Amino acid sequence: MTTDDITGMSPLVARLGRAGQRLRQADRAHPWVLDTAVVALVFLMFCLPDLVHAVIGDDDGPRRFRVAFTHPPLAGMLVLQAGLVLPLLWRRRKPLTAFGVIAGVFLCQWSLGVALRADIALFVALYSLALHGRLRQLPWACGVMAGGMALVAVRVSPAISVWDALFFLLGTATAAVAVGLAVRIRRAQLAGLRERAARLEVERDQRSKLAAATERTRVARDMHDIVGHNLSVMITLADAGTYAADVAPERGKEALRLIADTGRQALGELQRTLGILRAATDDSSSALELSPQPGIADIDALCARVRAAGPEVVYRTGGDVDTLESGVQLTVYRIVQEALTNTLKHVGTDTKVHLTIGVQGARLNIRVKDSGPAGRAGPPNEEGHGLVGMRERAALYGGSVSAGPAPGGGWAVEAALDLKPQGGAA
Repeated sequence: MTTDDITGMSPLVARLGRAGQRLRQADRAHPWVLDTAVVALVFLMFCLPDLVHAVIGDDDGPRRFRVAFTHPPLAGMLVLQAGLVLPLLWRRRKPLTAFGVIAGVFLCQWSLGVALRADIALFVALYSLALHGRLRQLPWACGVMAGGMALVAVRVSPAISVWDALFFLLGTATAAVAVGLAVRIRRAQLAGLRERAARLEVERDQRSKLAAATERTRVARDMHDIVGHNLSVMITLADAGTYAADVAPERGKEALRLIADTGRQALGELQRTLGILRAATDDSSSALELSPQPGIADIDALCARVRAAGPEVVYRTGGDVDTLESGVQLTVYRIVQEALTNTLKHVGTDTKVHLTIGVQGARLNIRVKDSGPAGRAGPPNEEGHGLVGMRERAALYGGSVSAGPAPGGGWAVEAALDLKPQGGAA
């Protein structure tokens, strides 16, 4: 078969698939329609010919068959046919009951030596039991079926060899069971695939929501670090500039200049953060070129801005901190930025801050301690967004953050990061 043939058949296959789906939906809505159609089809194909021959008195078939079987009256034939065919109406809802009734009528009929075309209903009932019934009931049904087939083989022995009859009849029964089990397994596989597809769809939606929530948390954390720090510096400088405007105008101008520089830096960091979000959905070549994220080298400038606001900052490093990867450096910068911002907001400008960053083996330690102003213990002992953000950043590198009153007064923030390669950091 060529590719053109397959292409030409695909619309037909699609239409057949849609028709089958509509048929299954209609069957679920009106199950009695299909069962009634099966009964009507069996009656027209297998019951009606026997009735016609009984009415017109035409005995079909070879003479040896006519001699072997008994010909019941029309009323008796109708009763036997009804007992064989009508139970098929509940073959799907109560397959074992339907099979039992049909098997009983079948054994009674062949005990009387009557042969009917409607006996095909027994194979249909066996197929339905294999498809819809409980599997532990199937061996008993097969035993009853084998007994019925043996009875039929004995009855037709004057015309056909017993072994030939058994081979044909048991082969037909085996085919009915095999087809029923095959359809049952196929339906179970399709149901499993549909369930798995629905579960995967739910998991996909959950992953999308989780990714969106994680991204919102990350953006909120970055915005808090950027806006919170720079606004704290700008507010402190504005307060100092207001006071210095009357006492020392030059200091007031210097404060305004520092406010402008801090605002420009905050605007640049916001543009960089928002630019990353735009670049994730902008595939064109005109995407903005993004500047690098801040690192340990930028902490000097950070300390200078904090000093301009009033606090005295002493900054020391230990170990080879400049060779750390960019992700670790950004984490260190944001933790230091948030700690200095908290000092500026909660302690004020009349304090001295000792900032230490050191690398010891596979561990990076950060310590930010302020001396605290007279009469104040330091920041409130409660967890805000800043401390939560610091801990989230440290957790990406297997680290931890602690904050609290320091011995001798003041407030201390200590963080430790694990520099060993980790999957979570990647």
